[in-house]
Amino acid sequence: MKQVRWEKRVLRPLVYLAALTPFFDLVWRAVDQSLSANPIKEITEVTGIWTLRFLVITLAVTPLRDLTGWSQIGTFRRMLGLFAFFYGFLHFTTYVALDQYFALEDIFSDVVKRPFITVGFASFLLMIPLALTSPNRVARRIGGRRWKALHRTVYAVALGGVFHYLWLVKADTSRPLLYGSILMSLLLFRIWSYFRSRRNITGQVSNGGVNEGVAKESLDAKLD
Repeated sequence: MKQVRWEKRVLRPLVYLAALTPFFDLVWRAVDQSLSANPIKEITEVTGIWTLRFLVITLAVTPLRDLTGWSQIGTFRRMLGLFAFFYGFLHFTTYVALDQYFALEDIFSDVVKRPFITVGFASFLLMIPLALTSPNRVARRIGGRRWKALHRTVYAVALGGVFHYLWLVKADTSRPLLYGSILMSLLLFRIWSYFRSRRNITGQVSNGGVNEGVAKESLDAKLD
C-alpha cells in the first residue's frame, strides 16, 4: 500500500515533469532566442525525435513489467503514450503552421509525393484514435477487447515513425536504425511472451488447472 502511494504521489509527478522537460527546454530556448540558425527545423527535429522516443518507451513498459515483476510500472504506460501523442502533435503542427504556413495545397502535395511525409502523416493519423480512446471511461464504453485491439496499432505507429525518420535523414541512418532495432526487439519479446504463455496455459487447461474461458482471458491480457 505504501509503495502504491509513493508511486502515485512521488514517482508519477516526477515522470510527468521529466516527460515535459524537452518541451520546456524548447520554450525556454525560443524565448531566450538561443535556438539554432534554423529554429523551425530544430523544433521539428526535437519534437519528432521525442515522439519516437516516447513511442518506444511506451512499448517497453510491458516487457519491463514482465521481466522485473514490478506491476505498477504498467500504470505509466497510458501517460507515456499520451506524451508520445503530445510531441507528435507538436511535430505535426510545427510542420503545418511554421513550415508550411497552413498552405493546404502544398501540404497535400507533400503528403502525396514525399514518402517520408506520407508515412509520417499516416502515423500521426493513427495516433489520434489512440489518444481519444485513452480515458478509462472510453475504454469501458468500447469494450476491453476492442480497446486492446485498437491500441495494438501503436506498433504500426512506431514502425511508421522509424521509416519516417529513416527516409528523412538519408545519409546517417544509424539513429533511426537503432530505434528500429529496439522496436523489433520489443515486438519479438511480446510475441515470445505470448506464445510462452499460450503453451503454459494450454498445458494447464489439458491438466484441468484452468477452464478455457479463463485461459482465453489470460492470453488476451498478455497482448495488452
